[in-house]
Amino acid sequence: MLENYLPILVFIVIGILFGIGPILAGAILSPHRPDSEKLSPYECGFEAFEDARKTFNVRYYLVAILFIIFDLEIAFLFPWAVVMNKLGWFGFTAMMVFLGILVVGFIYEWKKGALEWE
Repeated sequence: MLENYLPILVFIVIGILFGIGPILAGAILSPHRPDSEKLSPYECGFEAFEDARKTFNVRYYLVAILFIIFDLEIAFLFPWAVVMNKLGWFGFTAMMVFLGILVVGFIYEWKKGALEWE
């Protein structure tokens, strides 16, 4: 029974070695010569003038969530389109209900003004 899990264990060990090995090799083999230029903050060629922990407008997050929602919608549509003939009317109805729920959410976001940028 345990011999069935040996390939999985070998795969996990090799994965860990591939992940940690380059980090250790870089830490051991790379030269360590810090200077003021290397240790200075770099942001688009000029000194940072604000705190990195400042709050962002919630609209950035709303746009990101909308992108994820519609990206997932497409991820569900492609496999459905491939097997649509095999699913029949039940599969078609289920996907239309899914798309309808997404459209209702999109209209709600639109009406609330979440898509308008100032």
